[in-house]
Amino acid sequence: MSSLYRSAISARIAKLPGLPPSNEDDDYDETEEGADSLGSLPTPGRMGPPSLTSSSRAPVPPNPDYAPIRPDAYNQYFSQALQIELPTRGLLVRAYQTPMRGRGVMIMHHGAGYSALSFACLAKELDGLLGKDVGVLAFDARRHGRTTPMEGQLDENLSMEVLVDDLVALVQAVFSDVQTAPVLMLVGHSMGGSVVVRACPKLQELKYVVSGVAVLDVVEGTAIEALPHMHALLDTRPEGFHSEEEAIQWHLNTRTISNPASARISVPSILVPQESKLVPLTRANKAFAFRWRTPLRSTAPYWNSWFTSLSTLFLSVRTGRLLILAGRERLDTTLEIGHMQGKFQLQVMDGRRGTYVGHLVQEDNPAELAEHLKEFWERNQRIEVRGKVIKRIGEV
Repeated sequence: MSSLYRSAISARIAKLPGLPPSNEDDDYDETEEGADSLGSLPTPGRMGPPSLTSSSRAPVPPNPDYAPIRPDAYNQYFSQALQIELPTRGLLVRAYQTPMRGRGVMIMHHGAGYSALSFACLAKELDGLLGKDVGVLAFDARRHGRTTPMEGQLDENLSMEVLVDDLVALVQAVFSDVQTAPVLMLVGHSMGGSVVVRACPKLQELKYVVSGVAVLDVVEGTAIEALPHMHALLDTRPEGFHSEEEAIQWHLNTRTISNPASARISVPSILVPQESKLVPLTRANKAFAFRWRTPLRSTAPYWNSWFTSLSTLFLSVRTGRLLILAGRERLDTTLEIGHMQGKFQLQVMDGRRGTYVGHLVQEDNPAELAEHLKEFWERNQRIEVRGKVIKRIGEV
């Protein structure tokens, strides 16, 4: 992790508001603790304010300025919500799509702890730019959002192999006829970036056409180096919230998300109510009305598998390659060399357009990201000149 990246994260955590101290039991097992992000990581050691885990935190009336945008308003962003059965995977997958009117579709995989609705504002922007030609399909991964295990099935395994097979099975379920399937572009944020990179060759082996892979704000070297400090970051996260409005406000106040509209859509989908059976109650979260859908401490055994070999695999996929980062200093050596050799397209969303952009690039500035994805899509399409097919960069 570069010194510049450490400084940026230190500054971010230092700006978090003061929070009440924790009065948890001294023998509380920290493996029960949850969090909402694998994105921004602290430097070694304890930093920032104490954890917002105290169950004695007094409830406050919900602030209407942070009211959630409910499912009946999703048609402003997606045209349809789907529940897709994947019997071979033991899953009922929640997915959202824009109208499928054209020749292509962007399939979007979120990062750890997030959900498909983190792409809601981006989908709306893309529909405005490419709606006549390209649709968007975003889905909740296992143990995330509204995706649930089928009766009698378990969904605990979040290994990379399992996540990749889930994505491939979803594509086969939605686009069962390869001959009539649209051209695919795979877009993955953070952990989801690693999933789409590994899923690409499997889909191509099944004869699906993949015009490109876009990875959002994840680099193997930085991620692997930062993983030992993840537990220090999780110590700064709350265990739950007394209302969805409080959760939305927390994400905005800490700049985990800087776009209020996106936060009001996506944050409720990464929480479950107290009565939910999807996530166990613990001493730390049982007093809250809402707790995390995906407690990230429980995913620690999979962290290394999510990111190991990502840079090499990204450079080896036989299609167009796009890497979008919130800061250029996050490139590792493998990607620096690959970029100098022209092996992939790099875009840096560093806030120069006047909008703060953090790890959740798709939420913080969906308009700019949509422009980059539109350009990438158009660059990697086949064209014909006088009946002769000319292949674009990255096409197999």
